[in-house]
Amino acid sequence: MDLFAFRKPKNELESDEGESKNVPFVPEEMWIKCPKCNTMLLTTDMEENLHVCTKCNHHFRMNGRDRVEMLADKDTFVEFDADLSSHNILDFPGYDEKLEKARKTGAKESVICGECKMNGIDTVLCVMDPTFMMGSMGVVTGEKITRAFEYATENAMPIVVCTAAGGARMQEGILSLMQMAKTSGAVKRHSDAGNLYITVLTDPTTGGVTASFAMEGDIILAEPDCLVAFAGPRVIEQTIRQKLPKDFQTSEFVLQKGFIDSVVSRNNLKSTLVKLLKLHGYSGEEA
Repeated sequence: MDLFAFRKPKNELESDEGESKNVPFVPEEMWIKCPKCNTMLLTTDMEENLHVCTKCNHHFRMNGRDRVEMLADKDTFVEFDADLSSHNILDFPGYDEKLEKARKTGAKESVICGECKMNGIDTVLCVMDPTFMMGSMGVVTGEKITRAFEYATENAMPIVVCTAAGGARMQEGILSLMQMAKTSGAVKRHSDAGNLYITVLTDPTTGGVTASFAMEGDIILAEPDCLVAFAGPRVIEQTIRQKLPKDFQTSEFVLQKGFIDSVVSRNNLKSTLVKLLKLHGYSGEEA
């Protein structure tokens, strides 16, 4: 017996096609869900608010270009070493594919370095990009940051570095770990010349980056509720077999323990940096 013989045929008003015509199409790209308060946010609203939740102030991760645009005066950023990019120098299995996938985000490397003006003040700016292999530090990353510090030293300029890193890049082995010493040496020479170095820690700042230039700033700022750590909480819990406090390794926790100087909301970050630059004697023609 045909089981479908007793099924009532749909007329035109009952058809699936008719139903779909009455349902408005809303592209997924228009909305984003805040992971902290679960509020559905219009993507355009969030972007206008510097990728900060308008309800609970949760700071979403920003790509490098957006952060440069946020901090540098309009049309003043001149990039250094834009042609430098990572290669599979150790023939690590699968690394070529990972690099190719990372470059599809539009970023060439995990850090963008250059010279700009902040309210007219000449400043060297380095911004790590979490969209490129979670901002991990490889040979090229360390080289670009080192060159940026050397340029700032030669020209007696302040430098601002925004960190966002999962640590040293394992696919480059000991060569990536060597960048910790190389960048730290450049920071020391910049400091010995009497220049100002400000670090801005963003989510996440971990591993070899935390153990080197991220925590060597004369002034260390951080965005709210970002992860600041050497080893991540899961690794520590598995090692000591204990549950960690809920806010452990957040920027607020690290501030309480005295490792950073201030937690600054993204909306106030540029004005805070400009204020600090002026307090240390740097001046320029205001934008």
